[in-house]
Amino acid sequence: MKNIVFLFISFLSFALYAQGDERSLTKIPDTVPSTLDSLYREDQFYIGFSFNLITDKPSTISQESFSGGLHGGFIRDFPLNKRRNIALGIGAGLSINTYGQDLFIGKDSNGSTIFESLADNSKYQTNRFTTQLVEVPIEFRWRTSTPMTYKFWRIYSGFRLGYMYHFRSNFKTDTQQVITNDLPELNRFRLGTTFTFGYNTFNFQFYYALNPFFKDAEVDGEKFGISTLKIGLTFYIL
Repeated sequence: MKNIVFLFISFLSFALYAQGDERSLTKIPDTVPSTLDSLYREDQFYIGFSFNLITDKPSTISQESFSGGLHGGFIRDFPLNKRRNIALGIGAGLSINTYGQDLFIGKDSNGSTIFESLADNSKYQTNRFTTQLVEVPIEFRWRTSTPMTYKFWRIYSGFRLGYMYHFRSNFKTDTQQVITNDLPELNRFRLGTTFTFGYNTFNFQFYYALNPFFKDAEVDGEKFGISTLKIGLTFYIL
């Protein structure tokens, strides 16, 4: 996971450096000194960072410590009009997320899942679960771009389909560590809505999950699913 994060950050740093270097050679800041491409496409590579809020929690569970995500991928841009400022985007990407909370996830001697609240337990050092997903973003795109400018306003909205290929719950104390990966209650197929708006480099993105993480799960006699709202920044390249 650390290698993936390093590659994403390195890719973003290189891309932003390349953009900055190109702009420093351009006499007119908002124009591209090259032959105009009337069939141009926009925003086909993306990388983003998010703060993950846990929603639809059981009454005995609360969010704790930092919860964040790293997202990146490629979106093929399909302009829908002659001006090419309205488009459809379909792509593929990866998403890595971590959620800090006080829900213990483990297994009993029979292999059945245990869900317990740690609200009254202050002795643990770490309790979080991490997810890694393959995603398919689908966006309806509106922007103020032209073949001559690289700075423009954008509003993108759509859906994000995903499959959670890796799940890891980590509970740790001074004397014990419990790691759980395989849960029959886990919803591995993910679906969420996305909304992105911004200008030039900085774009705010919101993601709201439409289905919960867990099915048929129960803690302290209360059934729950847990969902998420992600708020962050997305950077587009090319």
